[in-house]
Amino acid sequence: MKLIKTFPRAAVLGMALVTAGLLSTASFAQDAISESHMVAAKKVAAATRVLEPFDDILPVLAEQTRTAFIQSDPTRAEEIIEVTQDVAIKLASKRPELNNQVYTAWAKGFTEEELNQLAEFYNTALGQKLTNSIPGITAFSVGAAREWQDQISTEMVTMVQEELAKGASSQ
Repeated sequence: MKLIKTFPRAAVLGMALVTAGLLSTASFAQDAISESHMVAAKKVAAATRVLEPFDDILPVLAEQTRTAFIQSDPTRAEEIIEVTQDVAIKLASKRPELNNQVYTAWAKGFTEEELNQLAEFYNTALGQKLTNSIPGITAFSVGAAREWQDQISTEMVTMVQEELAKGASSQ
């Protein structure tokens, strides 16, 4: 599923924005953003392809909805498929709302000048290499962190058991 394969890039960028405190609703409610500032934010979003992981949201939700309704009333499967598809197509027009929130996050986190510099960088060969490498590096890093966590967890349990056994034997 594409969503799973490409999600790490969005997760990394999203976590970076959250860490920087840029995704608070309060900060978005303040300060108007100029049109040129938003254009610069859109350039960065396009160059980094940060919106791509969200392309599968609506199809996945449509599939989940279709499956749930068919499970509850299998005799209406054809109708459910058709209605779900029609509703998904209608809801597709809401996608710009998500895009604008992402652009706003970038615009709130960086000045217009910084965004233009970022867009310029991400459109270089190195910038594109970075954009293309982030999902693989992130996936590897997440896997390594999980393995390390499992190893440390096992070691911790073993060490705690040993220490508790020492304490019980000395009593």
